[in-house]
Amino acid sequence: MLLSKVVEVSHAVGATRSRKAKTEALAELIAAVEPAEVAAVVAWLSGEPLQGRTGTGWRTLVAARSTPAADPTLTVAGIDATLTELVGTSGSGSAGRRRDLLADLLGAATHDEQEFLIRLLTGELRQGALEGVMTEAIAKAAGIPVDPVRRAFMLSGRLPATAVAALDGGVDLLTAFRLEVGRPIRPMLASPGESLEAALADLGRDVSVEYKLDGARIQVHRNCDDVHIFTRTLREITGSVPELVQLVAELPCTSVVLDGETLALTDSGRPRPFQETMSRFGAESERDLLLHPYFFDCLHLDGHDLLDSPLEERLAALDRVAPQHRIPALLRPSADDAAAQFDSALAEGHEGIMVKSLTSPYAAGRRGKSWQKIKPEHTLDLVVLGAEWGYGRRTGYLSNLHLGARDPDGGDPIMVGKTFKGLTDKLLEWQTAEFPLHERDRDEHTVYLKPELVVEIELDGVQVSTRYPGGVALRFARVLRYRPDKDAADADTIDAVRALLPK
Repeated sequence: MLLSKVVEVSHAVGATRSRKAKTEALAELIAAVEPAEVAAVVAWLSGEPLQGRTGTGWRTLVAARSTPAADPTLTVAGIDATLTELVGTSGSGSAGRRRDLLADLLGAATHDEQEFLIRLLTGELRQGALEGVMTEAIAKAAGIPVDPVRRAFMLSGRLPATAVAALDGGVDLLTAFRLEVGRPIRPMLASPGESLEAALADLGRDVSVEYKLDGARIQVHRNCDDVHIFTRTLREITGSVPELVQLVAELPCTSVVLDGETLALTDSGRPRPFQETMSRFGAESERDLLLHPYFFDCLHLDGHDLLDSPLEERLAALDRVAPQHRIPALLRPSADDAAAQFDSALAEGHEGIMVKSLTSPYAAGRRGKSWQKIKPEHTLDLVVLGAEWGYGRRTGYLSNLHLGARDPDGGDPIMVGKTFKGLTDKLLEWQTAEFPLHERDRDEHTVYLKPELVVEIELDGVQVSTRYPGGVALRFARVLRYRPDKDAADADTIDAVRALLPK
């Protein structure tokens, strides 16, 4: 298939906000692609090369760019082979060889193809084909239900491999995907709850009410003596957390996969600030700041996969293997006991509570409301779209933040408000140094950013507004902290923001 066809569909998907239209355009393309090209096309339209990071910067690509070709000749297979060669080029003379490969590639591309390739290789290709839309498109192209595609993606963590399996063998081949100890799976996420009372009304009596810790999500895998630890974005951090590796290696089992949180504690046992916990995830040693794990789910134990088992059975398995590291929880509490659990969590310095259905299986992402997070104030994880230069005491600093919610249909983040509240002098200094590294554009007053940074915002609520494209605006928003453990795909959606509108 010619690259020009992929570029055409990319433009069409980016130009519409209709989820149905995006899905149909992507499905039609995927169905028409040669089998050997499916993986590359799905990877590209999801925003990255099949080879992952190529180590090619924007300046290098611009320097390699030349007069565009008049007619499209580049093929998907040819480009994929070039990128594979590019990534594999190393050693003496490799820099020159890489420049030649890029120059030849861009020299054979039309203007639109050059733009597409540069954005693809610099991680800026955002045409709206997010995971949810792409999984639906893969299912439609293969003529199968979407649930097997979602499950296979959860287990493999790779959309291209999922697409190849769906088109090659349909549901039968997708069901061959299994949880593999040592390979991370995409985590299940919670939805913001309106209140404790509303969550209990939604989920009924069969619930677990757990502390919601102010820590970092971890997924631990152990197979005999082989231990791996991953973050919520599936990045491996095993080498940075030796104390967690040792603890998991000593659990009374042969193989296990656990989901949980880790955090650093003060001498009195209270949680340290979130940023101190996150500082360990890039460290080469523990730096005298030990992390403590608190597990809330067991996905595999001694040869038995538990993903499809109800939460109550998974918790029983967790109690068998790591009861001393179980997150504080109550099963089927009364309304009064649940409220007391909420108060206790806050008193001990934690964020709030999680209310979870004991009958729910483990499913990646935010699917429904079987897990709900309840905090004393509303909080949202939003994307930083830009920042305005300050004035007065803040002259010279990037201050007032432009905030966006994730579009669940794969479009650009949708602006829902601004805030300069909660920004300490330290944060102002950090923003002013960091934001230009993510700059997309600027004018006299504002630096506009690529949608890469996520910030946790506390707010009193939301209100209907015609000022912003989402039809809602944040009320009394203030910055709590930045979330280096999350990217734009983990931000709260515009639907989650709208759900906070007064009933």
